Amino acid sequence: MGIFNALNSSASALTAQRLKMDVVSSNMANAETTRGTRVNGKWIPYQRKMVVAEASNRPFASFYEQATAGAINHEGVVVRGIVNDRTPFKRVYNPTHPDANEQGYVLMPNVDPLKEMIDLMSASRSYEANVTALNASKAMYAKALEIGR
Repeated sequence: MGIFNALNSSASALTAQRLKMDVVSSNMANAETTRGTRVNGKWIPYQRKMVVAEASNRPFASFYEQATAGAINHEGVVVRGIVNDRTPFKRVYNPTHPDANEQGYVLMPNVDPLKEMIDLMSASRSYEANVTALNASKAMYAKALEIGR
């Protein structure tokens, strides 16, 4: 087992949470964007984006084999991609809006500011926890180096 595995795991989690915060801020910035993408000559609203992240999905046996061989590589958190949220768009009655249909309804993005704030708080707290773990690892490494003095 390498000495930097804890740092690598925390670093991958920090990167994943930073990406999640970036995606949440993009969602919040586009919460009122009725012309997100053009499909077949027609504008559709911005679709909420979500980060798909997961832990390293390897069986325990592979970790055991690598550990007995003397080298183990922890992948930590792996971001699999950014996907569009499939919830339907909101219909808002606003006949004066330039994108209103004949009945006066406008399709608005499927971004819920409350969900986004909860996701942002969750990502922020997770980021802070990983910074604390990273600092604890650095402090342990520094103490280990002091033993050799």
